[in-house]
Amino acid sequence: MGIEAKKGYVYLRRRMQFCAAHRMHHPDVEDSVFGACANLHGHNYVVEVIVRGRVDPKTGFVLDLKKLKELMEKKIAKTLDHRNLDNDIPYFREKNLVQSAENICIFIWEQLVHEIPDGAELYCVRLHETENNMVEYYG
Repeated sequence: MGIEAKKGYVYLRRRMQFCAAHRMHHPDVEDSVFGACANLHGHNYVVEVIVRGRVDPKTGFVLDLKKLKELMEKKIAKTLDHRNLDNDIPYFREKNLVQSAENICIFIWEQLVHEIPDGAELYCVRLHETENNMVEYYG
């Protein structure tokens, strides 16, 4: 992991997949910088959400996985799955951001960070754009 672990905390990780299309483009950057990715294309992304916290002595959970699953479906899948990030997600257009894996990862963090139920905290969002390319964001 990227940042030092916190003693006494358990780190809980959940994965999900979503498919999305995008075009790497910015008006102030030559398309040649982005190569073939300057064309509209898509990825089968895998996102991992890692939360941390202390184990609740009553439930034995850091966080109810069902709640985390529902949150990820609402904030990630329903928002990003089978979407064109250029056209369907105002966040990138409004902030004039390239829909890079890095910026998508930060977007996912921002969707989740204030939604994690009490007793746990968002630790990391990890986004696999391809089998070989992955980014992590720790907020």
